[in-house]
Amino acid sequence: MILITGASSGLGKAMAKHLAALNYRVFGTSRNPGNYSKTTGFELLPLDLTQPEQFQNLIDEIIIKAGRIDVLINNAGLGITGPIEETDLAAMKSNFDTNFFGPLALSQIVLPQMRKQKSGLIINITSIGGYMGLPFRGIYSASKGALGIATEALRMEVKSQNINLVTLAPGDYATDIASRRHHSPLNESSPYYVTYKHSLDTMNDHVDSGGNPLDVAKLVVKIIESSPTHVHYKSGSFLQKFSIVLKKLLPDTLYEKLLMNHYKL
Repeated sequence: MILITGASSGLGKAMAKHLAALNYRVFGTSRNPGNYSKTTGFELLPLDLTQPEQFQNLIDEIIIKAGRIDVLINNAGLGITGPIEETDLAAMKSNFDTNFFGPLALSQIVLPQMRKQKSGLIINITSIGGYMGLPFRGIYSASKGALGIATEALRMEVKSQNINLVTLAPGDYATDIASRRHHSPLNESSPYYVTYKHSLDTMNDHVDSGGNPLDVAKLVVKIIESSPTHVHYKSGSFLQKFSIVLKKLLPDTLYEKLLMNHYKL
């Protein structure tokens, strides 16, 4: 049985539909499942990752219906853009609640059940952007980077219990994530106006021309069916994945210069 958060749209929906088509039993979550037409092949349940008091009831309901949880895919997440100086602190905290604290809190609820089963897999969806500090996406990069580091630690802590954790870092994919981002407003009097506007246009263009979400869903299947697994997986264009390699190889100042040239800073 597979539980996927954020399965009403985007990458989560692609994963859920693909896994269900392969005859996996899948439950998805959404903050407002009633807003979506009935899904095919999987059940959509209500869950708000910023409300951890909901988590236990969700897991209890799934155990009653399916008897076990073999795979948890912490996919739900929110984008956030803006100059850090001008980004509302409450919006930053809310982003971490969804992208970092929410997945870890849900994992805390799921782990006892996996330990009882003597097996389990947690896939934390991070981001290629979480491997580097991207201008005007610094908070998003930080939240996804933090999730990746915490996953490394938790993976080692539960390995002796026959529970496995991995991260999957997507690049840009053609989804509706741009419509659900928190945007710090463009302000013509801001010293960041020109560069932030250019970066925002570039981000949206990259999403619109991004890859097929089915590619990520197929990689999820590969991870589920692999033994042993890697710690980290990446999915995206060659250049997006190569950017992580370059960060490891190049001096910090040279890598910074490449990013600044890309974003015309």
